[in-house]
Amino acid sequence: MAKEYTKERVLAFLNENEVLYDVQEHGAVHTMADVDSAGVQRKGIVLRNLFLKDGKGRKHFLVSVPEDVQIDFRELGELLGVKKMGLASAERLERYLGVEQGCVSPLGILNDEERAVVVVFDSNLPEDTVVGIHPNDTTASVWMKFGDVARIVEEHGNEVARLDFSGQRV
Repeated sequence: MAKEYTKERVLAFLNENEVLYDVQEHGAVHTMADVDSAGVQRKGIVLRNLFLKDGKGRKHFLVSVPEDVQIDFRELGELLGVKKMGLASAERLERYLGVEQGCVSPLGILNDEERAVVVVFDSNLPEDTVVGIHPNDTTASVWMKFGDVARIVEEHGNEVARLDFSGQRV
């Protein structure tokens, strides 16, 4: 899959669609721990993003939740009607979202031309909450309203599931 939606193209997309956002350039961050060590100035809730697959690799899920949510793969699988869930490989991440490991973001959905990935959001996240996500590149964070993130995914045509993760916060 071509990486049509690189950082520059994502930012242009946000501008073209009149989405209000703030971008913060920083050193590469690949984990939640890296966010703090890189000195990323938090302007809202940082979203933790996981790219998962079912046991047979037929279904793929992008789970995007606040960083304090701990994901139980078995419980998540039950909620989504999937028997076994696990992390998808770097190859699958590249194929479906057009990004490398560490760059998982709801904005990667813009590269999912087949609309094959189901996006899972926390149903308790208010639409007007400012969230931080990668613009398909680990050297920047985009801060925008969660409602805009969800709208971009929905308008792109990917299936969206909103699940209650309130019992899984640390």
